[in-house]
Amino acid sequence: MVRDSFSAELDQLRLQVEVMAVRVDQNLERMREVLATGNGDVAVVAVNADDDIDAMNVSLTERCYELMAREAPVASDLRFVVSVLRVLGELERVGDLALRVAKLAPAWDLLRAGEHTYDILLSMADLAVGQFRTALRAWSAQDLFLADELARSGRAMEPTTEQLMRELLRLEGPDAVACAVRTLTAGQALDRIADHAAIIGARLRYLLTGNPDHLATEIR
Repeated sequence: MVRDSFSAELDQLRLQVEVMAVRVDQNLERMREVLATGNGDVAVVAVNADDDIDAMNVSLTERCYELMAREAPVASDLRFVVSVLRVLGELERVGDLALRVAKLAPAWDLLRAGEHTYDILLSMADLAVGQFRTALRAWSAQDLFLADELARSGRAMEPTTEQLMRELLRLEGPDAVACAVRTLTAGQALDRIADHAAIIGARLRYLLTGNPDHLATEIR
C-alpha cells in the first residue's frame, strides 16, 4: 500500500514536469512570434510567464528533495527523482534562453537590418522549437526511441550556426556592429535551446535504460 502511494506520487511528479515543459513551450512560441514580428506586448507576456515557470521549478525541486528525504527511494525510483531534478534544470534554462530572445523586441528593426542573418535566425528558431517539442513528446510518452534520437542530435544546429557566423562577417553599413551583436545574442540562445533539448533526451535515455554510459552525452 505504501509502495503504491509512492508510485502514484512519482507519476504525479512526472506529469507536473510535463506541465512545466508545456509552459516553457508556450514561451518558446511567444519567443518565435517576437522574433517574427517584433511585438513588444508578446515579449511582456513572455516575461510574466517566465516568472510562473521559475516558480514551478522551485516548487517541483523542493518536491523532489522532500520525496527523497521522506521516502529514501532506491534504484530506479532514485534514478527517476534525480533525473527529474536534471530535467527541471534544463527546462528552466530553456525558459531563460527563450526570454533572452524575446527581450530583443526593442531591437527588432536592427535584427531585421541583416536580411540574410535575420532569415537564418528564423530558421534557427524553428529548429530549436522543433527540438524542444521532440523532447516534450519524449518525456510525455517516456519514449526511448525519441530520447535516443534527441541525444544523438546534439550537433543538429551546427551547420546553421556556422552559416550565421559567415553571414555576420559580411554585414556592412553604420548599423552592422549593432545588428551583429544582437543577432549573435539571439543565435547563441537558439543554439543553446537545441542543446538543452538534446540533454533532456540524453537524461531520459539514461532514466529508461539505467545505462550510466549514456550520462556522458549530457555534457555540452
